[in-house]
Amino acid sequence: MTSVAPYDSKPRPPAKWTKLPVVHQLRQSVGLQRGMLVAGLIITGVFILTSLFAPLLAPYGFSQLRDASGPFGAQQPPDAAHWLGTTVGGYDVLSRVIWGSQTAIVVMIVAVLLSIFAGVALGLVSGYFGGWLDRILVVVSDAVYAFPSLLLAIVMAIVISGGRSDLVGGILAAAISITVVFIPQYFRVIRAETVRIKAEAYVESARVLGASNFRIMFKHIFRNATRTLPLIFTLNASEAVLTLAGLGFIGFGIEPSAAAEWGYDLNKSLSDVTSGIWWTSLFPGLAIVLVVLGITLVGESLNDLADPRLRSRRAPGASDGTVAETSVVPGGTLVAGPGGLAGLEGPASPPTDGIEARE
Repeated sequence: MTSVAPYDSKPRPPAKWTKLPVVHQLRQSVGLQRGMLVAGLIITGVFILTSLFAPLLAPYGFSQLRDASGPFGAQQPPDAAHWLGTTVGGYDVLSRVIWGSQTAIVVMIVAVLLSIFAGVALGLVSGYFGGWLDRILVVVSDAVYAFPSLLLAIVMAIVISGGRSDLVGGILAAAISITVVFIPQYFRVIRAETVRIKAEAYVESARVLGASNFRIMFKHIFRNATRTLPLIFTLNASEAVLTLAGLGFIGFGIEPSAAAEWGYDLNKSLSDVTSGIWWTSLFPGLAIVLVVLGITLVGESLNDLADPRLRSRRAPGASDGTVAETSVVPGGTLVAGPGGLAGLEGPASPPTDGIEARE
């Protein structure tokens, strides 16, 4: 009789690195959902790395017009010296695309972080205290949310920079306009969670024990009300890139001598498309599409994994019909009876009547 290895009743705890936000979602996802998440992470990772190492990756500066051999020339097709050609202004397209990732990520981070801080603070105060302050903030939030973001960006560009599209003015105009538009989204989510959480038993217990409102808000409510913020962050980040590109496309972007910006390059390449010069508009537009696609894939995948109703499940493996003999008692294997397991699985014997039994 084979000996049975002792059963370890204490399962090993998972490694700490498996609880990291992105790693946890990757382990949780399956099938097509995992493919979407991995694709989004790869595209977003390439975008972030490109922005960080832009000085090393870009062959030329974002406003460079000549090198040791002379001027670049305008609208030059792709060749060995300029892999993606040159623009109508004589700038290297590849360098402008690489340097433009820095401008996009700076605007995205500044805008989303400012809107998170403002939206979370207002949502906590409004949902916890309620009353007339809550009603006023809700009305203001609805009014701001209905305002067109691009129109607000134009107004902010004029107010902040006076119509001058320098680096600081363009980034602040885009970031502040996006911030004002995104604040109502964070405000609504945090306010709804705060109203729900403040009625929980542990919050009432903390209040009875004499905890201050500040401690209850930031010690007990804040941690539980901000679990969905990473999802909103990823979805709003893609919208921030689109708003920046739209601002530059209509002429309120950043001048090429101050920084590289994809929307501005698209604006300057409109006349090239009708002339068969495709490289000046293709690559900046492709950069915008890929960045927005990558961030959106990450956000949608995280949203599905956070909702149990949308989370994909692994299909159960097909069974071969074999019933394993399992040792459940000390000293051997539990059998089914005189007929063994086959006796249970075989066809049932026909019933006998009383006459056959007497015979």
